[in-house]
Amino acid sequence: MRKVILFTAVCLLMGTTSSYAQLTKEQQKERKEMVKASKAQLNEKATKTARKEAKNMKKEGWQTAPGALPIEKQLDKSYLMQYEYGEDMYPKYIMGEGMSIGGNYDAAKMQALELAKQNLAGQIQTEVTALIENTVANEQLSGEEAESVTRSVLAAKNLISQSLGRTIPVVEVYRTLSNKNKEVLVRIAYSGDAAKKVAKEAVRKELEQRGDNLHNKLDELLGW
Repeated sequence: MRKVILFTAVCLLMGTTSSYAQLTKEQQKERKEMVKASKAQLNEKATKTARKEAKNMKKEGWQTAPGALPIEKQLDKSYLMQYEYGEDMYPKYIMGEGMSIGGNYDAAKMQALELAKQNLAGQIQTEVTALIENTVANEQLSGEEAESVTRSVLAAKNLISQSLGRTIPVVEVYRTLSNKNKEVLVRIAYSGDAAKKVAKEAVRKELEQRGDNLHNKLDELLGW
């Protein structure tokens, strides 16, 4: 289970601006390799990873609700979606994960979904900040301008979370604890293009509230 969560956590590193720069370089290299890989190779890699993780999860008591896809298939879909990137190396889907414990399945699931949305908003922040960092590296945006936009992105997490449209359920599993409570784990996906739009509007509002007109320049540089 730790490995499953770690896979998602790698995309959630929320450090300083310099941390984003280093993370972006590593992500760019990995993502370029993913884009070059054939669909068959990605399918094989996803399936192999999914089977291994599903086996570990089953040992830890995780199972699916009646009528749902097997854990292997759910994880397979999740990994394949995480391997997809556009030509600009931006994810085609951004994933969010949440886990919660409740006295019954429905209550635990609702809380897990809410946590997954917050997780998703954090990942959108990370991706957008990485785009800004790349823009600075290409000398298209001054350091002062980038700092201003980055502050707006970081301040807009709640607004991003509230503005999210329909998410795509990807993984939903649960296990019964020794005290009979239910622990539910969900993973949801959101269109990368839709995420950009949500982030754009959130950043625009933050900048406008501060009387900053940078949003027009940002639209042009990032192709929003």
